[in-house]
Amino acid sequence: MSAAPAPAPVAVGPPLWLLLELTYRCPLHCVFCYNPTEFARTGAELATADWIRVLREARALGAVQLGLSGGEPLVREDLEELVAEAHALGFYINLITSGVGMTEPRIKALKLAGLDHIQLSFQDSTRQMNDFLSSTRTFELKEKVAALIRGHGYPMVLNVVLHRLNIDHVGEILAMAERMGAQYVELANTQYYGWAWLNRAQLLPSRAQLERAEAVTRSFRERVGNRMQIYFVVPDYFETRPKACMNGLGSVFLALAPDGTAMPCHAARMLPGLELPNVRAHGLREIWYQSAAFNRFRGEHWMKEPCRSCPERGKDFGGCRCQAYLLTGDADNADPVCELSPHHRLVTEAVAGAERAAAKPALLEQPLVFRDHRTSIPLVPGAAEPRR
Repeated sequence: MSAAPAPAPVAVGPPLWLLLELTYRCPLHCVFCYNPTEFARTGAELATADWIRVLREARALGAVQLGLSGGEPLVREDLEELVAEAHALGFYINLITSGVGMTEPRIKALKLAGLDHIQLSFQDSTRQMNDFLSSTRTFELKEKVAALIRGHGYPMVLNVVLHRLNIDHVGEILAMAERMGAQYVELANTQYYGWAWLNRAQLLPSRAQLERAEAVTRSFRERVGNRMQIYFVVPDYFETRPKACMNGLGSVFLALAPDGTAMPCHAARMLPGLELPNVRAHGLREIWYQSAAFNRFRGEHWMKEPCRSCPERGKDFGGCRCQAYLLTGDADNADPVCELSPHHRLVTEAVAGAERAAAKPALLEQPLVFRDHRTSIPLVPGAAEPRR
């Protein structure tokens, strides 16, 4: 029997979008955090010199868009130095922050260093729910940071992650954004991996909640017109076709974890058998073009049916590999969000559970699992609940 032919080579462009997760340290304990639930076990953060080397190698590869996130990137004392280096290299730099740690001197220093853009997160429109969801007292601080951002000439960009506990407050959230002078608002419905996977039974909204929120958002858009750009990201579980995760893994996006682990998406650490390279041992060019991890889901050779013969495979690339793994236990399966997937019932059953919870909340009550740097909880495929 002759050996199976090797997959055809895939044309690979540069990593246009670079995300540096500078730290997993964070003063917040959000129940929907996308950081790995086992981040307590990860290695030491890269030193300043290592991050600067990464920036130079990424720019040489053709990266142009830079995100700085965490955890909370403001806990890094070298943040201004990293911004200055990235600015000198020609990156467009976006800081993704909770606002905790931002002060007048700090924002002045970041502006001077060349920071282009700040995205500020809120958990809700009220102090009570904002502080409950993050398990901190930060609402008033975030309001002050919003004023600092506006006062220093940055575009006012707010991000609010939506879920069952706050999606009915969309009207109030948008009104808050308007009062703050926001120009861009992202209402990003929770995607269920990381800590959100552990809390899915508590966070997944009902379809009625989602439809009400969309209606409120449409009405608000009509009223404010071009004064505010509002992005409402529907949760995957309510779709019938999957999204193109990162435009296809290994296509344009490269993320680096605080310990230097290189990933084709934010959550790829969870995927079994994916031996992720580290910038401590390998150059970024080698990682991007030659590593098995970044080539693993490029092209179509890895696809199973129904993806392999689906005419949409060049648009959605089979959907989210992490979602496929968490729901089915196999990262090669079609994303169960797709109605053509043999595992689609796993999504419809989860939505049905959210409907029951909305009708009779007491039936499905369970404690929320707050992000905790002292705890390491492995994610369990097929069950959105923590393993203790």
